[in-house]
Amino acid sequence: MNYAMEIRRLVVSCRVFVPGVRAIIVNSNEEILLQHRRDNALWCFPGGSVELDETALEALRQEIREETSLEVIEAEPMGLYCGPDQKFSYPNGDEVQCFAIAFIVRNWRRSPHADGQEGAAVRFYPGSELPEKIVPVHRQTLEDFLRYDGSFIFE
Repeated sequence: MNYAMEIRRLVVSCRVFVPGVRAIIVNSNEEILLQHRRDNALWCFPGGSVELDETALEALRQEIREETSLEVIEAEPMGLYCGPDQKFSYPNGDEVQCFAIAFIVRNWRRSPHADGQEGAAVRFYPGSELPEKIVPVHRQTLEDFLRYDGSFIFE
């Protein structure tokens, strides 16, 4: 059982704090890879929870491999996201507050494919043609990336 699920089992209905990672995967055309979630039909960055005894980079590599089939070679930390704007409710009613590191990934191996479990599809989007329906806690990360100047962001 993963860490977030174990905490949820213990606290049942309280909002829980979840450490996580988000991948802003960018191809050579500067298009951004987004994943279409199966549970809420919204688009989001690939990513997930950091497990006990796992580094943020290990979590990033694991989540990206699971959700997109990509093998991350290099990742640049872009920002840390936390606070009241990072609250999220899953369709089953579980409430979380994210504490997530967003990474920019420009160097990977393989071709992206949705896992069929969490994600129904993955697709590269130009920054000017992003979908309207994006997971709310990822919207600020997306906006920050589009104007990113290389300075680490604290939100």
